[in-house]
Amino acid sequence: MSEFKRISKNRGFYVKMKLLNRHGGRQDNKSLYYKYFRWVLWISLSLYFFSSYLISTSPKTLSLSKTTVSASKPTSVSRALFETNSKLLQKPINREIINPSSDIPRDLKIYIYDLPSKYNSDWLSNERCSNHLFAAEVAIHRALMNSDVRTLNPWEADFFFVPVYVSCNFSTVNGFPSLGHARPLLASAVQLISSTVPFWNRSGGSDHVFVASHDYGACFHPMEEDAIADGIPEFLKKSIILQTFGVRFRHPCQDVENVLIPPYVSPEKIQSTIQTAPNHGKRDIWVFFRGKMEIHPKNISGRFYSKGVRTLIWQKFNRNKKFYLKRHRFQGYQSEIRRSVFCLCPLGWAPWSPRLVESVALGCVPVIIADDIRLPFSETIQWPKISLTVAEKDVGKLAKILEHVAATNLTIIQRNLWDPANRRALLFKSNIQRGDAAWQVLGSLSKKLHLSYRQSRLLTQ
Repeated sequence: MSEFKRISKNRGFYVKMKLLNRHGGRQDNKSLYYKYFRWVLWISLSLYFFSSYLISTSPKTLSLSKTTVSASKPTSVSRALFETNSKLLQKPINREIINPSSDIPRDLKIYIYDLPSKYNSDWLSNERCSNHLFAAEVAIHRALMNSDVRTLNPWEADFFFVPVYVSCNFSTVNGFPSLGHARPLLASAVQLISSTVPFWNRSGGSDHVFVASHDYGACFHPMEEDAIADGIPEFLKKSIILQTFGVRFRHPCQDVENVLIPPYVSPEKIQSTIQTAPNHGKRDIWVFFRGKMEIHPKNISGRFYSKGVRTLIWQKFNRNKKFYLKRHRFQGYQSEIRRSVFCLCPLGWAPWSPRLVESVALGCVPVIIADDIRLPFSETIQWPKISLTVAEKDVGKLAKILEHVAATNLTIIQRNLWDPANRRALLFKSNIQRGDAAWQVLGSLSKKLHLSYRQSRLLTQ
């Protein structure tokens, strides 16, 4: 028994010695290695977590994570009508952030349909298509194509621009554009986009934009009686029409969502005239008009051209030395505007005229003779301060009216008129610039965002 107790008492020592002998007796070395390993591991983990924290709080990463989400993709789309890829299907949540260099009023997104060339570019084979008074349809298309508001992702678009040129058919005998093809051409374009992609059908066309830059706008006819009889095409009655025609009373040809735009005048020609026609502060023409002034105006189906206004101007003031009236065309007529104090802007078949734009751009006081005309961008351009309005019935009193203005407030009108902002607002540039005509169009569209299918969906979410 005493022997057993002695063995048990010494058994712990025996086991410990066996273990030490098995590892060669290197207890001190193991302790050093273990401490070294713990320090290396702690330092490594500390560096790892610290660098992870820095990366996760990077401003760039935070910005991306807060501003992008994936957009839903269509089940079936036409590659002929729009381009898209996975990167383009990233759309921002906060769309109030605008590229500061773009100078676009509000953050619009406009998708432009890539229609077959027969609807637009084929017409450009005649260079008049992009330069005549109806060429706003071409100018707006080009400006939007080069603009920051253009998106290649139709799913993030607020509006859809349908580029159909209807005012470039110069096949008529008199050389004026024919509108006989306008309705079928537009109908064909609508049929194409409505049968190929979903965007027209989902909104009924209410967020689709067209240009009607000729006499009676959305009615697509140059004669008022016929335009009213034809009315606005049924398929366009819910769309937005950019049109040059506008009056202050209810008219069947503007009974549609519309934006009133100026007729096209080449900004390059205006600039050339300003540079090459020295003014020296003197205007040696008192009252100017060059254009169609028929001696016998009842010439088309019993209709009076210009309601007889231009004929009366000719008959009344043709021999007045203060009135510089010319009935024949002259390529350099803008230089005459540059030399004039007052420029007459009487109605033609329609109330509007490119002379209005040319007069403002070249510093000649426009004398508007077109009852109830609605003028473009009236929220931006203070028309009463830069122009005169004479009622059609008072045309015979023009000389007295203009003499009275000259004796009272002509200097103030001229000073207001020569503000560059007025000229800029009426001219379309190839690249949209702050305050120019295309910029004004975008500003008007930004007030119609309630018509956008996409915006209405965002409001209901």
